[in-house]
Amino acid sequence: MHGTTIVAVHRDGVSALAGDGQVSLGDTIVKRGAVKVRTLADGAVLAGFAGAVSDAFTLLDKFEGHLGASRNNLLKAAVETVKEWRTDRVLRNLEAMLIVADDTHILSLSGHGDVITPDDPVAAVGSGGAYAQAAALALLRATDLGAEEIARRALAIAGEIDVYTSGSGTILTVGGDAAGPEGDEADDGGDAAAEAATRGDS
Repeated sequence: MHGTTIVAVHRDGVSALAGDGQVSLGDTIVKRGAVKVRTLADGAVLAGFAGAVSDAFTLLDKFEGHLGASRNNLLKAAVETVKEWRTDRVLRNLEAMLIVADDTHILSLSGHGDVITPDDPVAAVGSGGAYAQAAALALLRATDLGAEEIARRALAIAGEIDVYTSGSGTILTVGGDAAGPEGDEADDGGDAAAEAATRGDS
């Protein structure tokens, strides 16, 4: 699953989730302004995805349902989502990875049955995920920057290295004096159609 970078950072009671806006079809850029991060639970929870968009939307719907059933308990909703993802014959074939966060936790979810809480308050997925994570960790340890600015800079650094990452996109925050989305706006329906056609390339 490549063609996207999603990075989450937590610091001082604020979680920031950044997703680049590039959509790739093979080696061709077909869109730069896609939105691959979402707010859920009236802004109390953030979610971002890498992988096939149609698959990711299905998983996001499942996660949102479990989130409501658990009264916005992030960890419980994540575990129930991954349990269903792992055991359901249809869902187990979905090709996507999710990062979810609230003002306390960051979690990575996969179809292998994993719910991972990172040792450091940084998580990233996608083709530029390793670069973004390394940059975010360095900034977290060596600067006093806030979560939102660290996520922004980490995404930009990943974009300088990974050809499938634009380096700019949408940043969402939750907790503290968290604001709403920043970056490029995009039509979800159009993005879904364009990115679903790429399967794992977006």
